[in-house]
Amino acid sequence: MRRGGGRQSQDLIRRSQVLYGRKLPPALPIVLYNGESRWTAATDVAELIPRAPGLVARYLPKLQYLLIDESQVSTMDLRHTRNLMVAIIQVERPASEQALLQCIDWLKDWLSDNPKLRRTFAIWIRAVVLRQSRHTLALPKVRDLKELKMTLAERLDVWARQHENRGLEKGLEEGLEKGMARGLAQGEALVLQRLLARRFGPLPADAIQAISTAPVEQVELWLDRLLDAQSLDEVPHS
Repeated sequence: MRRGGGRQSQDLIRRSQVLYGRKLPPALPIVLYNGESRWTAATDVAELIPRAPGLVARYLPKLQYLLIDESQVSTMDLRHTRNLMVAIIQVERPASEQALLQCIDWLKDWLSDNPKLRRTFAIWIRAVVLRQSRHTLALPKVRDLKELKMTLAERLDVWARQHENRGLEKGLEEGLEKGMARGLAQGEALVLQRLLARRFGPLPADAIQAISTAPVEQVELWLDRLLDAQSLDEVPHS
């Protein structure tokens, strides 16, 4: 549950969790923004209030917050920042699969003296990857970032090949379906031309053109009308 600064201060006073001299601990207001577009809102409450004349201006509220815009933080170079917060954001918004693996490498180096935190990051990153893949990527449980990277690199490669194969299979299926549909339309058009020619003699060029370019549904309609037609004009020109 989120509380305003005033409510939090009252809670601290009530629980006697204040500093020496009954001073309140400093509070840092933070806005963590993960939207796609860049943050454009004011970062200080004072910017939202019109200027007031004279003495009133001295008492207008001023409250600035720290903005963390994930869309901007994710472009930072982790090699120079060595910042765990930036690493977390880049794991959630990786530029590519290789960028994710590189991020895991850096975390492994930074946390070389903290095995407990390395394990925590490994478990969390695995959960993030599974969620982002909508659980289509099978990942075994891991205990360390090094183990996670090795497993992830292998599974991502297999996953990419599977998706590529599925794409090829889907393309072949669609191509076969379209080819069969075109073949069926051409076959029915030829049947209609032969039946019309047998009943009414050689077909004129415009009739052949109309039949050849008509959709299969129209050709089937003309085939149905052929039995009752008394002249050629009643079929392909209806």
